[in-house]
Amino acid sequence: MSMLDWNTYRQQLTVKVGEIAKLSPDTIKGYQALSAAGQKTDLLGAKTRELISLAVAVAIRCDGCITVHTKAAIDQGATREEIAEALGVATAINAGAGIVYSARVLDAYAQATNA
Repeated sequence: MSMLDWNTYRQQLTVKVGEIAKLSPDTIKGYQALSAAGQKTDLLGAKTRELISLAVAVAIRCDGCITVHTKAAIDQGATREEIAEALGVATAINAGAGIVYSARVLDAYAQATNA
């Protein structure tokens, strides 16, 4: 049982982004310029960029990013195991961020209590 119909969602998202492009073309052009920047040097390669995109998509909790970049990663030859490894990195970074922000809470506590 799937959590979501990702293929349909990706298609719907494409339509909605097309609507945004009509309403605010410069916004989409700017996004496309950012997306294309890494492709110019291609030092990492398309598959690695897509794996990074998936890790970031998980870290920022973007379902649209997940569906688009999962398909793109597959199209670039990423295996299920490679995707899982990238997701493991995202999980570790999220856990690390929780620890860092926990340290910030303790720092805020110390300042608030003059401890």
